[in-house]
Amino acid sequence: MSEVKWIKLNTHMFEDEKIKLIEQMPDADTILVIWIKLLSQAGKTNASGYIFLSENIPYTDEMLATIFNRPLNTVRMALDVFKQFGMIEMDDNNFISVSNWEKHQNVAGLDKIREQTRQRVAKHREQKKLSQPKEERNVTVTQSNATEEELELEEEKEKKEKIPYVEIVTYLNDVAGTKYRSSTKKTQSLIKARYNEGFTIDDFKKVIDVKWDEWKNDQKMKKFIRPETLFSPKFEGYLNQDMNADDEIDEQFGGLF
Repeated sequence: MSEVKWIKLNTHMFEDEKIKLIEQMPDADTILVIWIKLLSQAGKTNASGYIFLSENIPYTDEMLATIFNRPLNTVRMALDVFKQFGMIEMDDNNFISVSNWEKHQNVAGLDKIREQTRQRVAKHREQKKLSQPKEERNVTVTQSNATEEELELEEEKEKKEKIPYVEIVTYLNDVAGTKYRSSTKKTQSLIKARYNEGFTIDDFKKVIDVKWDEWKNDQKMKKFIRPETLFSPKFEGYLNQDMNADDEIDEQFGGLF
């Protein structure tokens, strides 16, 4: 997961009702700073809004207090406020995720930067080609054209490629008898993140099959057969888990699903 160097902040964020309510609280300024720091940390993690030290280690309150350089009690209070207002979510393993992360990640801006970079590279190559002796230009032209053609083919492939949200969620519903919607932004965000990491639709189906086989007869665990859990950053661990895995595995790793 590559680190995002910047995040988008809405210029109207201080007109939001939740932000206005926070501004009336004690230590409001500190709470808002912690909110911005959480958004920034989610950008660094670049995992569809999730914030963690590693894919198996969530941040604790103490860790965040150290990273944010704020008192522990203030960080805890801020997290409670964010959870109460639905600004963050915390799963059963204490992994924090920013709600509606797509509001804070400027995908269009990333595409624009990529195009600008491509244009700068092409311009640089052209200038370098013109500065070379005539007898060396033909070799450079051939290499440059080949690289540009590969880039164009890659971009064309990305345009044509569609993420199979419907097929993945339909398969989950068929296996588990659930009624999740493929149009939900949170679900799409998680699927897209895993799909962009190179996982295939067969990988999604295997994860669904593995976890269904493991949890279907356990009423406590069966509730975790949901997109938020299955398609989280722990996806690769699920994918490499054997069917009918012993429950001892979960106990050995402290219940990190």
